[in-house]
Amino acid sequence: MTRKLYILNGSNLNMLGMREPQLYGSTTLKDIERNCAALADTLGFDCVFRQTNSESTLIDWTQEAFLQDAALIINPAGFSFGRIPVLDAVKLIRRPVVEVHITNIHRRSEEYRHSTISVAATAVICGAGANGYLLAIRAVDDLWGERS
Repeated sequence: MTRKLYILNGSNLNMLGMREPQLYGSTTLKDIERNCAALADTLGFDCVFRQTNSESTLIDWTQEAFLQDAALIINPAGFSFGRIPVLDAVKLIRRPVVEVHITNIHRRSEEYRHSTISVAATAVICGAGANGYLLAIRAVDDLWGERS
């Protein structure tokens, strides 16, 4: 039985590598996707990797992950802060949910410190840069049996 893993990315993450490199580094989302696909394959996951600037699309994809009985790694980006509809979709997931933020949101200005999504996450990784995604995949692998 193949384990399914959705890695969903929110607003403006398509601009990684160009957007505020002093905060987000020079790694592009394509680089992250390539690294995630390789590790996910090694660990036996069927991986779906997507990015959207639309909250409704992020909700649709999260619901799709639920219907596929998939684990979820989500970097909700700007949809992290006060987005109840995204939170409600994330709460559907039965498998591990790992929230990822490239920066340490707790060291940023007040409007970036409190992710609404964290209350539904099994784990939260922030401040590890693009490597946070790989840490998240390993966490999902470790947690898979604990939340099934």
